[in-house]
Amino acid sequence: MDVALSAEGAWPHQFGGVSVWCDQLIRGMPDHVFQMVALVATGHEPIRWTLPGNVSSVIAIPTWGPAEALPSRRRRRRSQPPLAELFEVLLAPPRVAQDRFTALLRELFSYAQEQNLPAVLGSEDAVRLLSDLWRGWPPDSSKAAPTLQDAVLALQLIEHALRPLSFPPVQAEVVHAVTNGLGALPALAAKWRYGTPMILTEHGLYMREQYLFSRRLPYRWPVRALYMRLLRRICAVGYAESELITPGNVSHKRWEKQLGADLARVRTVYNGVAPADFPAVEEQPSVPTVSWAGRIDPIKDIETLLRAFALVLRELPDARLRIFGSPPHGQEAYLVRCKDLAEDLDINESVAFEGRVEEIRDAYAAGHVVALCSITEGFPYTVIEAMTCGRPCIATDVGGVAEAIADTGIVVPPRNPRAFAEGCLTLLRDDEERRRLGAAARERALEFFTVDRAISAFDEIYMLIGSGRPLVTADAESLGEQEPSVDLGEEDTSLLATRPSA
Repeated sequence: MDVALSAEGAWPHQFGGVSVWCDQLIRGMPDHVFQMVALVATGHEPIRWTLPGNVSSVIAIPTWGPAEALPSRRRRRRSQPPLAELFEVLLAPPRVAQDRFTALLRELFSYAQEQNLPAVLGSEDAVRLLSDLWRGWPPDSSKAAPTLQDAVLALQLIEHALRPLSFPPVQAEVVHAVTNGLGALPALAAKWRYGTPMILTEHGLYMREQYLFSRRLPYRWPVRALYMRLLRRICAVGYAESELITPGNVSHKRWEKQLGADLARVRTVYNGVAPADFPAVEEQPSVPTVSWAGRIDPIKDIETLLRAFALVLRELPDARLRIFGSPPHGQEAYLVRCKDLAEDLDINESVAFEGRVEEIRDAYAAGHVVALCSITEGFPYTVIEAMTCGRPCIATDVGGVAEAIADTGIVVPPRNPRAFAEGCLTLLRDDEERRRLGAAARERALEFFTVDRAISAFDEIYMLIGSGRPLVTADAESLGEQEPSVDLGEEDTSLLATRPSA
């Protein structure tokens, strides 16, 4: 089959868990032909992965490059896009008029295919229109009213977010969005133009990660709030328009349901690893060692790990912490901040920042235990790779981490250095229990989390969805997971107050 994948900030231009997943998927299905539609920043990003022979094309859509880089328009005469109604819907409560937003997004797509939508969104008329509609929003007088500058900045964010609608839709038999939000826009465009059936996979919860990231955006609250409402509504469209939603863990279903997903069209497909690439590790470090591997990024919360390790050193002065990985572009300052924190905590002589490692298995072998301290995750490869190597994990209870580890390691609340330190000490002090858990972790990973299982699932999905045949969506409750109900609330900020894991 001819399959189009669409993603934001992932394979083949970036490293990370989603990129690993894309590479596994494509290489694991050599009989399918894949087109990649990648949302990038400027369009000048280099391809960092070796492209398999079954990749027919890579289409890079720059969302932050100059507007001149967008495709030229045919400039047919037509009415202006419905900006007033778009702004009114975005200013309404999140659960109001979602069907109308879907229709508006389709209208904007049609307009962007023939006219210059970025120019319209950047016009003085658009700024004036939003400013007029924005007056008096929200009714809470305790917050400062939006300003003209807020309107300018908000429209800039909206313009960049909607740029994928201006590019020609990809043609394929199936279109697979490997993230929701902006990364799903090329998939939606293909469905709306050609009727291509759409599949949506979420590794991390897109909206939760966006809310967490929005706290660091250099904008006042009105701009952030309006932009988050746009992203939330786009996510709801992605769920509603998909023939099948395939989250990477069961716990995601709670969030997806509250954002409009029909659970009858949800089928969990866990990430997997190749057992041959992660054989059991028998050797042990000579001193008590905790290892961590990943990208150096604020959502990985390495600062909590460092604070926890400072507590570990009080009990085990000869302990070591080895951190493997590098920061993505734009997060170099976070690595500096972490190194400064290690020095402030007076633990820098016991902590090693070792950069990227050529063989990730070596990072897991470097420690008695493997740590994951993130504040948000999907179904992290770090955990299941370490488990496959026979290393027990100490990890935060986010996303599908608890589903993966079960009773083969220790799961603690996020952003809790003391609880994390106690978990590390428990595993480091008890050699017999640590080895028992490591063996159980490997057994669990080999049973449930192999790449062959994941590839087989998507091979079936592609063939059935592409041919229009029904697909049984019996979920991954075979692991004994149940998703409790949760009310995420009307207001966007309530999403941050509710923990995403079971």
